[in-house]
Amino acid sequence: MLWFSVISEEASVLSLPKLLRKAVEEDPIRLVEMGIFLLAILHTFLTPSLHRLAEQRLNRARRLEAEQSPQAAKERVAAELLLLLGEVEVVFGLWVIPLFWILVGVKGWAGAIQQLEINRNFAEPLFVVAVMTAASSRPILLFLDQWLQRLAALGRESVAAWWFSLLTLGALAGSLVTEPGAMTVTALLLGKHFFALGPRPALSYATVGLLFTNVSIGGCLTHFAAPPVIMAAHAWGWGSGYMLVHFGAKAAAATALGSLVYRLVFRKEFARLETLRRQGRGEEAAGERVPPWITGAHLAFLVWIVATADTPVLCVGGLLFFLGFLQVTGPFQDEVSLRRAVLVGFFLAGLEILGSLQSWWISPLLERLGDTSLLFSASVITAFNDNALVTYLASLVPSLPESSKQAVMAGAVAAGGLTVIANAPNPAGQALLSRFFPDGISPLGLAAGALVPTAIALMLLRL
Repeated sequence: MLWFSVISEEASVLSLPKLLRKAVEEDPIRLVEMGIFLLAILHTFLTPSLHRLAEQRLNRARRLEAEQSPQAAKERVAAELLLLLGEVEVVFGLWVIPLFWILVGVKGWAGAIQQLEINRNFAEPLFVVAVMTAASSRPILLFLDQWLQRLAALGRESVAAWWFSLLTLGALAGSLVTEPGAMTVTALLLGKHFFALGPRPALSYATVGLLFTNVSIGGCLTHFAAPPVIMAAHAWGWGSGYMLVHFGAKAAAATALGSLVYRLVFRKEFARLETLRRQGRGEEAAGERVPPWITGAHLAFLVWIVATADTPVLCVGGLLFFLGFLQVTGPFQDEVSLRRAVLVGFFLAGLEILGSLQSWWISPLLERLGDTSLLFSASVITAFNDNALVTYLASLVPSLPESSKQAVMAGAVAAGGLTVIANAPNPAGQALLSRFFPDGISPLGLAAGALVPTAIALMLLRL
């Protein structure tokens, strides 16, 4: 932070290459931090290939086990290691480890902890773990399922009606229940009403890209729900009224228009899925009921977790009481696994550590760009970084014009669906939907699916 305040004073004097060279000369370890960050990004793109390789090794291990070969154990260990490396949620946390020990060797134990700011409170990762766990419970899912069913009924509860309702109103609900909550619930309901029918890959990737993009822009109607808004709203003096006026209607229009475009493009595939639905494929057992007082308690826990998002002790405390309540009301609950939620939290914590070390080159770059350049630069940087970090770094730039602030915000939220690391809730969506993709969700497939809604969002948010 001190370095950035100094460099801001020199920004008008030095060119960008000279400024970056000066930053590296002051602390050469910055190049190591940048290199490891870029390796982590490359790793995220390689995870599908690692996952496929792990499956091949697992099959070989099973054959060796059937033959009682002594090599079976080694083959299974290798396969499990590849599976671990192929989990996108562990990527950034894993790359923090070598960086930490490099810093220990250069700056000592205390210096490494200070450099990485490991003593930070990690409020956002902890909040995402808590809200994912609460939002994925059976009472919350049934409550939102019934609410959205009324909307889908306008389209006779067809596959297309469910799909459109979830990807528009489900995403926009993120402005109230927060983006992580909207991502969790919408992904789970898409799994039930859409992915369970077995859509073809093109529509599957279009849906995931649209989901990630719509959730990213759907949280812009308020100032407390979207991570990129939260990181800059206080510094820029933006409240919910400001967000609603400058971004709200545009964000709602972008979610609807992007969904409508894909609905028309894939109309034949939707017709095929509708035929399957009428034949009964993919339907879940009916008759699930939860007493209203349990649903009310779950909603209260969810409100508490959202309200205490900035206070980790209270947020995690609410999660612990929630887990206790699940135990007490077990007959009306599904089994809750914290594994995915914790993995997503681990991903975000690692991204927060590595991403925050990139301010020495991202901030000066943002400071020198005009509004149009800022819009597209924020979009590009967001694709390879968390959009909350992009807006946070922009909030550090002194005297940034209001139009430039809006351009940064528009670019950051519009591009939030291009990659799994572009927006904090995306790892939650990937974790919940990857089971519908035999080889995992491909980064290139996700980017291709998100391109059209991203372009629409960029166009409408900058009108």
